[in-house]
Amino acid sequence: MKGVILSGGKGTRLAPLTKVTSKQLLHVYDKPLVFYPLEVLLKAGIKEVCFIVAPDHAGDFLTYLGSGKDFGARFTYEIQDEPAGLAHGLALAESFAEREPITFILGDNIFEDDLTNEITSFNGYGAKVFAKQVPDPERFGVIEFDANMNVLSIEEKPKYPKSNYAQPGLYIYDSTVFDKIRTLKPSSRGELEITDLNNIYLREGNLKAGIINGRWIDAGTFDSLIEANILIAKKKGSSAPGLQASVLLEQNKDIIRKIADSL
Repeated sequence: MKGVILSGGKGTRLAPLTKVTSKQLLHVYDKPLVFYPLEVLLKAGIKEVCFIVAPDHAGDFLTYLGSGKDFGARFTYEIQDEPAGLAHGLALAESFAEREPITFILGDNIFEDDLTNEITSFNGYGAKVFAKQVPDPERFGVIEFDANMNVLSIEEKPKYPKSNYAQPGLYIYDSTVFDKIRTLKPSSRGELEITDLNNIYLREGNLKAGIINGRWIDAGTFDSLIEANILIAKKKGSSAPGLQASVLLEQNKDIIRKIADSL
């Protein structure tokens, strides 16, 4: 199995920080953000990784990551000229994949769970996505399950979500994934949607879902970037002044949000 990390996009929600580098290279505590999804792959024994990067800051990735030698791995880089969807970004790794199964992870996602077994147990057939319960599922791809936790449907940012299970940025695909991407049509947003790709596997009866129990952070905004820093600082045992207060605020953010909305 090989790994692909999507690290493209313009990072407009994190401007002006992203005027000088990619959002995936912004630091979360003591490491660039992209190191955390990279560690997910490396821990699962994936030693060949392709980074899909935007042209503006491609050189920064080479400076930080290099050939992969320092990580005991081999890194490849592909340029995504325009952010035309997650499936579009994945398609750029077709030559790299060489018909092997792929673990595809977003470069701004942080997972608290150890996902090694979820990745290494993939049998090389079909696809596997993941689901995490969230308070605001309408912001994400939403997965609907039946009573036995079989996937019934996946919808991209629905106005009326059928469940509170969001689809985090981690996907495992068999070797047919690139053939399936070629059948996709751009969405109303003009993008090749990962949800449309996953629905092809669902219609074929070849889609499974794993459950994320620990924290999952999509660190693409200032608030979520702070949240990520607090999570990692806490895990690293930081004694920084004010950290405990920040942790308490983070733990009670949903209650605080509800109070604020009622005012």
